[in-house]
Amino acid sequence: MVKWPTRASEALILALSIPVFFFLDFLDIILCLVYGFLDDLLEEKTYYPCCCENRVKQGTVIACTDGEGEVSETLHERRNPFRDMGLFRLRKRREVKGEKGFPKATRWSDCDCRFCVSWKGNEEQKLHLVVKEPLHAETEDPDQSQDSIENIIFLHGFLSSSSWWTETVFPNLSDWTNKNCKLFAVDLLGFGQSPKPSDALYTLKDHLEKIEKTVIEPFELDSFHIVAHSMGCVIALALAAKYSKSVKSITLVAPPYFTSTKENASQNALNRLAERKIWPPQRFGTSIMSWYEHLGRCVCFIVCRNHRLWEWLLKFICRRSSLHFMVVDMTRHTHHSAWNSMHNVLCGGAKLLDDHLEILKDSGVSVSVIQGDRDAVVPIECGHNVKSKVPLTDLTIVSNADHRTVVIGREKAFAGDLEGIWCSSAVHHEQKKL
Repeated sequence: MVKWPTRASEALILALSIPVFFFLDFLDIILCLVYGFLDDLLEEKTYYPCCCENRVKQGTVIACTDGEGEVSETLHERRNPFRDMGLFRLRKRREVKGEKGFPKATRWSDCDCRFCVSWKGNEEQKLHLVVKEPLHAETEDPDQSQDSIENIIFLHGFLSSSSWWTETVFPNLSDWTNKNCKLFAVDLLGFGQSPKPSDALYTLKDHLEKIEKTVIEPFELDSFHIVAHSMGCVIALALAAKYSKSVKSITLVAPPYFTSTKENASQNALNRLAERKIWPPQRFGTSIMSWYEHLGRCVCFIVCRNHRLWEWLLKFICRRSSLHFMVVDMTRHTHHSAWNSMHNVLCGGAKLLDDHLEILKDSGVSVSVIQGDRDAVVPIECGHNVKSKVPLTDLTIVSNADHRTVVIGREKAFAGDLEGIWCSSAVHHEQKKL
């Protein structure tokens, strides 16, 4: 039974949340006008308009007929009491000009340091990729050794990069894996050192196409395993469903899978991942970055655009020559790439998760879920939801682990879990061939 102090605190939080978010709704409108003026004044080319004016009701939302290319309705239908008052229309709509695909200049509110714009020298706009080649044992038949290689693709989560895997899993793998497995870790589109085009919508389809052009097609992968964390799980399931005959196993770490109808899946995902509450602080910060486009842009302008200053200060205060990779990764994106990936992948992709899991269930792909029992970002129920959808899922609940410590702090054990999954699925795959 819930005690009265708990109920009272929850009621107080709810009561305080109403005026706070009412004020933030109005503040976001003011910032919309401010950014509209500054964009017109400071940008050399016209970019896509903000989501305040590019609404579904106005018929200006760009969408594809296939689900993976759709723009999530959460971008344009986020509730705001001032939206229908016409205040958003005070900002003059800008005409989209210029070629789509490769921006000529960096937005004035984004960082233009050498690291953040290094991807512009990549004319093919492929993702940043880290490849760890197998250390071949000496054999009399090199071709046979090549055929026995296990290919493994790693996909990171939101506000992260390939370092999530290269700093944790790669150094802790066994000699057998290092000799027999080829590892691919990518920076997803819009994160890390990968391209961050300002005219991209960062839909699920956009992410899939970049992975295909960066990993699957150039390396001619006809069989592979997938390991993904958090937001990467949504992309991983879409990739596995598309290549269900090639995927040997898929390991989902903290998959954001909430049960709901397809019509309500996107809005439900937004409400569950970024519920509008002022407490705890992490939830309040997530709700601001997910519900308020222009407030989120302010945060990115202050933090991401000036990441070199903040990193220098942290190094000075902590007396360290380098920072933890997670701290660095938090700023390696633009507001546009993070905002659209959050909505079009995490929320928009939620509508497709049932279909993708159904394909994997029918094709017999080995599905494993690893979830922390103290995960406050993706609740433990999500792992059980996958299990209920695909009964043969191997579900592992890690005690006293949250969204981060399900990997960080237990790297050796986590790498061992992955190796067990790869070995068992490889054996199962070979048995199916016989």
